[in-house]
Amino acid sequence: MQMLNWCNRFNVCCLLDNHSYHLSHNSIECLLAAGSLDKIEAQAGNSLHQLSGFHTRHKDWLFGHLSYDLKNETEVLSSNNPDGIGFPDLFFFVPEYVLQLKESSLSIGTTGNDHEEVFKEITSFKTEEKNNYSPSARIDSRYSKEEYIDTVEKLRQHILRGDCYEINLCQEFYSEGITLHPLRLYQSLSDSSPNPFSAYYKLEDRYLACMSPERYLRKEGRKILSQPIKGTSKRNTEDPGLDLININNLRYSEKERAENIMVVDLVRNDLSRICVQGTVNVDELCEIYSFPQVHQMISTISGELKNGVELTEAIRATFPMGSMTGAPKKKVMELIEKYELSKRGLFSGSIGYVTPENDFDFNVVIRSVLYNASAKYLSFHTGSAITFSSDPETEYQECLLKAAAIKKALAETNTFH
Repeated sequence: MQMLNWCNRFNVCCLLDNHSYHLSHNSIECLLAAGSLDKIEAQAGNSLHQLSGFHTRHKDWLFGHLSYDLKNETEVLSSNNPDGIGFPDLFFFVPEYVLQLKESSLSIGTTGNDHEEVFKEITSFKTEEKNNYSPSARIDSRYSKEEYIDTVEKLRQHILRGDCYEINLCQEFYSEGITLHPLRLYQSLSDSSPNPFSAYYKLEDRYLACMSPERYLRKEGRKILSQPIKGTSKRNTEDPGLDLININNLRYSEKERAENIMVVDLVRNDLSRICVQGTVNVDELCEIYSFPQVHQMISTISGELKNGVELTEAIRATFPMGSMTGAPKKKVMELIEKYELSKRGLFSGSIGYVTPENDFDFNVVIRSVLYNASAKYLSFHTGSAITFSSDPETEYQECLLKAAAIKKALAETNTFH
């Protein structure tokens, strides 16, 4: 937490933390980037072309994000719903400081020779205590329960007509006129729901506190992989017997497996566009992973990249991720724009890093709170995958389950009562 308190004084910073999960393909416990030597900020249009040039100029560490609305560049689409947060569609920066925390070591990278000075600053840095919480605030939803259920029914009719097979429908929860301390919120979320693709991200007056369990895309040498999540059940940590029943109910659920396999097929198709023919494989299919609040069904798909495939080409072929859209991808993104009531922005986008060796790792921004300090606007989304067999009431309850951990963290920071 001292590292995070220290880096939060910079206008731009990014913490990526796997919370000691020791999952496969994770080699660094914690990465922190602070300060900006150079940056690129762009809206969808030719932003990936700009990022390609930026990456070519800087063969160095890059940290940043991809907004969901970058879809308007990877496909011919548009975004017209309201956005209360205001993250740009794409932002990357070359950090002034890069800290790598492993189990028994801390590596400090700087532009100068002030490593010892930075270490002393971090270890002696004192948090400025601010009692700047709103005494009370109300969380509203863009949908009423009745509106949400009606929307699910309309989407089921689209599926019946053959417009799509599966669609991820999300709803925004929000609060206006709210003042809070983003670092405390992140700490509260970390305490209650530590997940392996967590992030704290600050871009001027905009903040992200993210407890994601999901990886979007990772490149190691010539190998690239994606680990989509589809399928959720509640944890019961007080009763191991009931918890095992929940695991098995998820493992053998025909609906959840069908949803997961649909996304696996979509990811396989995306990766085949940039991988050597015959190298795309499903390494794990519908495996169950347990996290503090929920059990998740996760699959792993990997392949060997074709020669010359760079960062932006991999993004263009695979973004947005299938777990947050559905199938077929372009059609469901049109339906998402039609039926959802707010712009997703950074939610269901991605945040991550690129190494000087051109490897990269990006998460899926879910289980996250976004906050604009200037506008005093707080937002978080939850969603579920809709198929024809979906029960609208069950899908609505899944959204509430995912929102419960966030609401609890907000309550524990004395922000909401």
